[in-house]
Amino acid sequence: MNAATFSEIGKALHEHQRVAVMSHVRPDGDALGSQLALGLSLKKLGKDVRIWNEEGMLEKYSFLPSSDLVSKPPAEPEDVDLAIALDTAIQSRLGTALTAIKSAKTWINIDHHPSNPRYGDLVYIDDTSPATGQIIYELIKDQGLPFDRAMAENLYVAISTDTGSFQYPNTTARTYEIAAELVRAGVDVGRVNQLTYENYPKRRIELLRELLGTLHFECADRVASFSLSMKTAADLGVLPEDNEGLIDHVRAIRGVVVAAFFEELSDGKVRVSMRSKDDRADVCAVATKFGGGGHKLAAGARVRGSLAEVEGKVLAEISHVLDCNS
Repeated sequence: MNAATFSEIGKALHEHQRVAVMSHVRPDGDALGSQLALGLSLKKLGKDVRIWNEEGMLEKYSFLPSSDLVSKPPAEPEDVDLAIALDTAIQSRLGTALTAIKSAKTWINIDHHPSNPRYGDLVYIDDTSPATGQIIYELIKDQGLPFDRAMAENLYVAISTDTGSFQYPNTTARTYEIAAELVRAGVDVGRVNQLTYENYPKRRIELLRELLGTLHFECADRVASFSLSMKTAADLGVLPEDNEGLIDHVRAIRGVVVAAFFEELSDGKVRVSMRSKDDRADVCAVATKFGGGGHKLAAGARVRGSLAEVEGKVLAEISHVLDCNS
């Protein structure tokens, strides 16, 4: 049950002037699209808005309307009236955006991850929603907040990317209805889809080639995984954003139930991303055991240890969930 209503959140949005809209580190399309849509709506209300992400705006999403409004958080912490965390299951995952808040009169937490511990003063968690962008659309419409084509395009990308271009099981009839409403608001579907899914840099394909060289299968081919070392990433000159979505190539293999991607980080940890094809494997439960979280079919964690160590531990847990030894 949600702790706050749209009316309570809308009241806070109207009452406060200085607002920070933030999302998680290593942002995806849902995080950035949701931030921009809500931030633009608040700016039209005359609010003093800052839109922060630890990475700033990613190159791959720089086509989003008003993408230049997304910035890295300031080095000197600021006082704000309202701090809004979007699509961020764990508050610490806001990274430097969190430490950039010196004080806030009110914290709003809007998310769709079931593992969200419900931090903040006004909390709206809908784990049945396929994307935070869908919640933001419903909030804007319910509260009669300003809405235009630029916001529609940001929300279309937010929803499209978190539903695998409307393919994942979490996609609902309402999701398609909202998509239609966004198109009516002026979204050019062909143009936006091309910029989102057919606009990758060459280095991303070279990265995929390298990753496929590390691909291996376990559990009678029901588990497939690949890994990226810091050395390979440096040799290829890839950006962290380049690996977003590559795991889907592995999940798409016939017979594979769980796909996993292991990325070596510079802080002595390994970033683990997992995708499950169906209810046979709850990867959120696996991620939670390693201090992470997410959704039943898509989850992740950052685990301390070497690439080989973390791969061994996580793959063993996935095999246990799938009962591979039976």
